[in-house]
Amino acid sequence: MTVETHAPSREKSRVFITGGCEGLDDLTEALERHGEIELVGHSDNVREGGAPLSGGHLQVVLHATRSSALPVEELAAIREYTRAPIVLLASGESSALLEDALDADVADVLLLPQLTENVVFAVRKAGHAGRRQGKNRGDGRIITVFSPKGGTGKTVTATNLATSFAKYGGKRTLLLDLDLQFGDAAIMLGIEPEKTIQDLVVAPGELDPEKLAGYTTRHSSGLDVLPAPIRPEDAELVTEQKLSRLLEVAKESYDVIVVDTSPFFHGPMLATLDRTDDLLLVCGLDVPTIKNVRLSLQTLQLLSFPTERIRIILNRANSNVGMKRGEVEAALEAKIRFEVPSDRAVPLAVNRSNPAVLSDPKADFSRALREMAKVLLPAQASKNGKKRWGRGGKS
Repeated sequence: MTVETHAPSREKSRVFITGGCEGLDDLTEALERHGEIELVGHSDNVREGGAPLSGGHLQVVLHATRSSALPVEELAAIREYTRAPIVLLASGESSALLEDALDADVADVLLLPQLTENVVFAVRKAGHAGRRQGKNRGDGRIITVFSPKGGTGKTVTATNLATSFAKYGGKRTLLLDLDLQFGDAAIMLGIEPEKTIQDLVVAPGELDPEKLAGYTTRHSSGLDVLPAPIRPEDAELVTEQKLSRLLEVAKESYDVIVVDTSPFFHGPMLATLDRTDDLLLVCGLDVPTIKNVRLSLQTLQLLSFPTERIRIILNRANSNVGMKRGEVEAALEAKIRFEVPSDRAVPLAVNRSNPAVLSDPKADFSRALREMAKVLLPAQASKNGKKRWGRGGKS
């Protein structure tokens, strides 16, 4: 009698291939069939692959080169889009390339042809090293709130969610307003910041946690806020490279970073997606918003953003407008994860510049936001064994 044993299935490594060299086509076909690799895509030119490199949540980038020298410019171009480890592929003999790679930002170098299992092993090794490095940089969780249409309640959701993390969850929380031209997070929180993200990114010197702390504004809830620039024209100063560094530093300093965004898939949004742990996609009970959210889901698929990280929020879910949850899910071809009710407490809180979870903690909206925060980032027990999440206005 033969007994079959099955090794536990491993999580697939998300890989993107750039460049080209002899033997790459055969390797690409083999990786596509391999059970431990999820091949996100392949682009001969780094710039043409910018979107999946930025938004693909990659474990490893395989970059193939025909050059016998280190492709410095191509590696630098990859780094503009992602911090994922790079495994360099080359064909034939290239001892100079191997030596140069030791001093470069390259996880490994493989000369083709190569056994597929050797390449998979190198990918796994580089991916594990990248995860360890990421943990050393910081374990803060990045939660991005996005809607492709204005007026859906995106900023209200972001500000109240961030406040819930800080006030009721006891989390070190940063609210980052990346609606760079017309951000309203500061005004909704009733704060008048002296400094904004624009002041931070143009300040001389290397960015570190101490420097970041000097540019945030503390809200009464304990939430730290880094507001959008005051003038719309200053938005272009917040480049993708500077934003990427900012998010890395923020992960060192905070348990959770809530990112409020503009309704566009532009450069800063792509840089944020690359580091997002949970993407909250806010939808409403109206046809134009549903259409735009559906297009957003399709765009995220083209960007190779992991679908398991997307959480759809149905805002004003109890509104009597002739449309139900099931119809929205059918139109989106996706499940709704959270429902947030329409509540008179919200416009009152907005006009008073005080988050509803603070001004009216017993309101249905406030309860829904606190529950959402618990699901996204469960509170840990404190030293006395009690959890910080409160049911009302007290923690």
